Amino acid sequence: MTPTVTDLLLARAEDPSTGLLFEDRRWSWAEHVRTCAGHAATLTAMLRPGGHFGLLADNVPEFSFLLGGAALSGHVLVGLNPTRRGTALARDVALADCELVFAEEKYLPLLSETTVPVLPLSDLEPPREAVVPVAARPEDLLMLIFTSGTSGDPKAVRCTHGKVAYPGEMLATRFGLSTQDTVYVSMPMFHSNAIMAGWSVGLAAGAGIALRRRFSASGFLPDIRKFGATYANYVGKPLSYVLATPERDGDADNPLKLVYGNEGAEADLAAFGIRFGCHVADAFGSTEGGVNFGRDATTPSGSLGRLLDGIAILDPETGKPCPPAEFDAAGKLLNAAESVGELVNTGGAGFFAGYYGDPDAEAERMRDGMYHTGDLAYLDADGYCYFAGRLGDWLRVDGENLGTAPIERVLLRHPAVREAAVYGVPDPRVGDQMMAALVCRAPVDAGELAAFVAAQGDLGPKQRPRFVRVVEELPRTATHKVLKRELAADGPGNAWELRYPHP
Repeated sequence: MTPTVTDLLLARAEDPSTGLLFEDRRWSWAEHVRTCAGHAATLTAMLRPGGHFGLLADNVPEFSFLLGGAALSGHVLVGLNPTRRGTALARDVALADCELVFAEEKYLPLLSETTVPVLPLSDLEPPREAVVPVAARPEDLLMLIFTSGTSGDPKAVRCTHGKVAYPGEMLATRFGLSTQDTVYVSMPMFHSNAIMAGWSVGLAAGAGIALRRRFSASGFLPDIRKFGATYANYVGKPLSYVLATPERDGDADNPLKLVYGNEGAEADLAAFGIRFGCHVADAFGSTEGGVNFGRDATTPSGSLGRLLDGIAILDPETGKPCPPAEFDAAGKLLNAAESVGELVNTGGAGFFAGYYGDPDAEAERMRDGMYHTGDLAYLDADGYCYFAGRLGDWLRVDGENLGTAPIERVLLRHPAVREAAVYGVPDPRVGDQMMAALVCRAPVDAGELAAFVAAQGDLGPKQRPRFVRVVEELPRTATHKVLKRELAADGPGNAWELRYPHP
């Protein structure tokens, strides 16, 4: 039976073990639940039954208390992104039907265009009298989490009690976590990774939840040691940021046993585990939750893992299953046009509970009763899945459809390249020209880079970037996804135009 967040909270109501840690403060689980119940009373007094409220804050204790308060009172917390502001943030507040917004003092100016009441989070004091918890069902709405908005306005994903509680209980059981563990949460709590792979895991296990106000690469290892953290969640890029910090003898001397997340770079997964003496478990998934699967010990390098039953790769035009990929002796993909397709949950919605206030986007996701991820992938002959980019990254170069992810993986082999983003710019005649933005750890010139790319046997001539720009950093969302539309908007400009030998 799928639990609810209310169930998980009430199970900890008399638990004296450590429940929440923040900076130098500590709360037992019993104290945490009592504070959540007090906030539930506040919400009940301020909102209509089932009403929505926004929260614009870093990972502070009040985020945990208000999320628990929403669960116990039957209200809905709307996680707001502090990288949004003005009319864009007001749009998110209105779309989510927020009746009011709580915000940290430093974020109050971002809400200048919002028409609903805005209350400083510092003024929020829970009353001593708690409410009787409202009965909850797994399908009841608990939270709205906005997508990253890398291609258009963010969409508000409906996150039910079951969608939050189930992965918490599943992961706590899978990894054998208990009250003896501490879960470190530094990813932003307005995003699904922190809630479903961090906060709910600690809640389900009865482990302590150690909050970091905002992610810090240099602060990661000191925090792990300070809090005694045994588990941490991540989204891809932060792993590389931590690895980029100066290496010291004794880095592996820490309590961390496991980190779990998604979108980790292949090389980073192994390097992180070795350096910090822990196991890294990387999975594939999204805020929507329509498709999730992960790697295991048998998964080949570069693969996302084996697809679960009901998950298929379908041709975006015909809707038919794509054949396995074929490779030449050098590993170059020979039949991309036929083998690369969209990852689809043919069995239904999975954990996707819909978009709030956007029926058109929801219908687009759920075409023909199947959940369409918008992610491109292909299978090898053994059934292992490889990511090929997003449908929005699907470039058409000289009449051939190409995914960007395999090209980015090749560029990252260059010893001077730290980060790579491949995207399309318009071809003057038809289709796209391929461009790459690189963040480099050492100087590189156009001629040497072109020679390196041409020497990669698994990269076809049409997969070679025509334009390259070296940048200080890639534009990213608050959850570290690259904003390729911003890069593409700059065009080739003063970028290098690489010259390759004729194939």
